[in-house]
Amino acid sequence: MQILSDYAVWLAALGVLILLSGFFSSSEAALFYLSPKDRRKLASGGRAGRIAEGLLSDPDRLLTAVLFWNLLINIVYFAIASSVSLRLRRDGHVPQAGMIAVGSLVALIFCSELLPKSLAVLRPRLFSMTLAIPLAATVRMVDPVLGVFRTVNLLSRRLIWPSFQPEPYLEVGDLERAVEMSAGDVALVEQEQTALQNIVALSDIRVDELMRPRLQFHTFRPPVSLSDLKGRMTPSGYLLITDPKGDDVTAAVALKDLTSVGTEHLEFHAEDVIYVPWSTCVSAALEELRRRDRRVAAVVNEFGETIGVLTLDDILDTIFTSQASRSERLLHREPIHALGGDRWNVTGMTSLRRLARHFHTELPATNNVTVAGVLQETLQRLPRRDDEGDWGPFHFRVIAAPDRGQLIVELSWRHGEEASP
Repeated sequence: MQILSDYAVWLAALGVLILLSGFFSSSEAALFYLSPKDRRKLASGGRAGRIAEGLLSDPDRLLTAVLFWNLLINIVYFAIASSVSLRLRRDGHVPQAGMIAVGSLVALIFCSELLPKSLAVLRPRLFSMTLAIPLAATVRMVDPVLGVFRTVNLLSRRLIWPSFQPEPYLEVGDLERAVEMSAGDVALVEQEQTALQNIVALSDIRVDELMRPRLQFHTFRPPVSLSDLKGRMTPSGYLLITDPKGDDVTAAVALKDLTSVGTEHLEFHAEDVIYVPWSTCVSAALEELRRRDRRVAAVVNEFGETIGVLTLDDILDTIFTSQASRSERLLHREPIHALGGDRWNVTGMTSLRRLARHFHTELPATNNVTVAGVLQETLQRLPRRDDEGDWGPFHFRVIAAPDRGQLIVELSWRHGEEASP
């Protein structure tokens, strides 16, 4: 006890330095662990949140300042710990000197690195808001020193590595060749090539060809309670929230991602949807979803009305399924079903792209993307049961046209056309 009292001031200083080192370690972990969604919430929050977002706007400055303070604190910490250990050894307290040397190292690793960083990544937004104001002050304190560090870094790159060149970006062809050369399993290569081809094809597919039409999803007007779902998952997997005074989809809740939820006001868990025109390509919609960190896009027509929704799950299904079908995804049935005798049942939402690929034939030019659209264009009205007509190489007959259901058409080859599979 006498030894502890003699060195109490130094031990207290070590404790303070551990806390300071833990402060900077947890700040670094919390701020750089934030997701884009967390950063948006911080930016729209209070003063502390805006300060945290401002620090992340210049990550090089933030990281350099944090590392500078951590390095300085650790140098002082080990200098004090070494001094205390040497004094104990000179006074003949060899065991205590060894305990200080080992204990100070273990305490620094656990209390200023492992523990604070582990806690920070569990609640990054809370830690970021709590530590943002003092952290910003310490960053400003070392701004003059940071300028020197940046100058030294620039000079070292110019003088020591003057011919250093950045690696060029990989092209799609490079990725395809890398896949072919890296995988030995033929089936795996085929799957990866299919995925790459589907990704490239997204730039040629319009969103209205892939979207869930208005009649194929449910919407809810706020306030929404758990009882409104009637114990069932929605067809899209999302709780689609409409405007309180209209029918346009404005927000969505990913039901499968909810681990705990109250029974009332489910709309509080929703995130805004993005809006894309019906004529845009799926690749552009995917890029906008990725850029804004959203999972649902509302598809609007030329009048601004919501005519469908496109979810991130729908796009991923198209990418990773060799023969992705909207009919199978929404209606749980094959889009083209052979009846025998050169006759086929086809759903109205079957895309013309799939129809041409299935029958290995060229189709007439049209602005429509589905069988239902072609029938409306040919008949100049909404199809009715037993309507018949010709389009391209096919003769069609409508066998089902419910008011709130899926159009089913029987296709057959026109007289004189070559029968394909």
